[in-house]
Amino acid sequence: MPIPALKKTQWLLLVILTASIYQCKLFQKTEKRAPAPVSSREATFRRDIVSYATRYKGAKYTPAGKKPSTGFDCSGFTSYVMDHFNISLSPAAREQVKQGRERPVEDAKPGDLIFFRRGPGQPIFHVSLVKSNNGKSLYVIHSTTSRGVIEEDVLSSSYWKPYIDSARDVVSAKF
Repeated sequence: MPIPALKKTQWLLLVILTASIYQCKLFQKTEKRAPAPVSSREATFRRDIVSYATRYKGAKYTPAGKKPSTGFDCSGFTSYVMDHFNISLSPAAREQVKQGRERPVEDAKPGDLIFFRRGPGQPIFHVSLVKSNNGKSLYVIHSTTSRGVIEEDVLSSSYWKPYIDSARDVVSAKF
């Protein structure tokens, strides 16, 4: 049985309805929500993670490195730091990006992980640990191939900023 043809007014109503639904979805996506509050116990725990991570600034970069005595790669560094706080992470950035809960990068808190990707559909190639985030600067601690474990603002970095992909909260599950 053929589908009856829609009249001009029915088509117009269908287009208006579709446009209205689309507009509503746009507004839902851009609506700014307040980040979830952090308990003082969790905030202290996050500060302790960052403090521990900063101890390793200056450690050398080693491919597949997982400990300070031999050096770190990026994911070896984040898994080493988190292991000290009984947070189990894979030693591979491509797996760490699947752990914890996703969080908008602009809401990243100290102790969260920031992941980097060279382009859509490309694999994750780097991970860092958030030291601080005020919306204008995003300081991380990470192990880089050229400089070892360093602290830097990735939002002001012409190299890192275009590759920022996502953030994961691997800490708050402890609370």
